[in-house]
Amino acid sequence: MKALITGGAGFIGSNLADRLFMEGFSVCVVDNLSSGFLKNVHKDIKLYLADIKDTEIISKIFEIEKPDYVFHLAAQIDVRLSVKNPIFDAATNILGGINLLEESVKQGIKKFIYANTGGALYGEVSKEYLPVSEEYPINPDCHYGVSKYTFENYLKLYNKLYGLNFTSLRYPNVYGEKQNPNGEAGVVAIFIGKILKGERPFIYGDGNQTRDYTYVGDVIDGTILSISRGDGGCYNLGTGRETSVNELYDIIKRVCKTDLEPIYAPKRIGEIERIALDPGRAKNELGWKVKTSLEDGISKTYEYFKNEVAIRSR
Repeated sequence: MKALITGGAGFIGSNLADRLFMEGFSVCVVDNLSSGFLKNVHKDIKLYLADIKDTEIISKIFEIEKPDYVFHLAAQIDVRLSVKNPIFDAATNILGGINLLEESVKQGIKKFIYANTGGALYGEVSKEYLPVSEEYPINPDCHYGVSKYTFENYLKLYNKLYGLNFTSLRYPNVYGEKQNPNGEAGVVAIFIGKILKGERPFIYGDGNQTRDYTYVGDVIDGTILSISRGDGGCYNLGTGRETSVNELYDIIKRVCKTDLEPIYAPKRIGEIERIALDPGRAKNELGWKVKTSLEDGISKTYEYFKNEVAIRSR
C-alpha cells in the first residue's frame, strides 16, 4: 500500500510517516518546508519539495505516485497569522486542499484522511458542554478555524458528488517528539526548549486558559486506525481533559527539574479560553483510546529534546 502525506516533514506528519513506514507502507511526503524540516524525513522515504497550492506540481506527484491513501496534514496553523493574513490562510487551507481533492478523485484513491483542528473549530465552549462532542455547533473564533472547517465541508461534498471516501480527524493540542521548540505553536516544545536554554518561557494571558494536550503517539494511533474505520465520519482525538497552561507548566517544571518561573504577557487575539475534546465517538467507532498520561508524554518529549541538545553540543 502506498501513502502520500502532505506536511510529512512537520511534527505530526513526520511521526506518521515513520509509523506507516515501519508498518510496511510505501510512503512519500509532500512538504514545502515552511515549518517542516529535512531532518524529520527518514532517509528511505521519498520527499517532494512542493507546495500544495501548486496545481501543476501536485498533479504530477499524484500521477507519479498513484497513492492508495492520502493523509492531509499540511496547513497554515498559526491562529495569529490567520487573523493577520486571512487570504494566505484560506489559500493554503482551502484552495491547497482542493488541489489534493481533485487529484484524489482523478487517481481513484482508497481514502482521504484529513487532520482537522479540534481546538479552533468549536470556538468558545461553555463549561457545561466540556468536553465538547462532535455534535456541538461549529463556531470558530478565528480565521484558521473557519478555513479548516470549510475544507471539512469540501470533503463531505466530494464524498457526495464523487464517492471520495474520507475521515476527518479533529486533533487537539498535540505534543511530543519532533515538535518545533522555536515555532509559534506547540507550547510544550516551546516551554521545554526555553528551559533547556536556561530561559524563562512566556505565558500569554493569565495562564488559566485550558487546552486538551494529547501525546503524538496516541494521535498517530487514531490516525492509522482511520485507514480501515470511520468512513465518512468526523472524530475528536483528545483526552477529554482540560489542563490549564499554568498546570501544564507546573508539570513541565517538575519533569525538567527547574525552578525557572514563566513571564506573563498579554493575551493573544483569536485564542479561546478553554477546550477539551470528547473522544467517545472515536472510542466507539475507531476503537481508539489515549494510552499516555500527560506527565509520561512530557517526560518522553523532554528526553527527546535533551538528547537533541546533547547531540548538537558534541
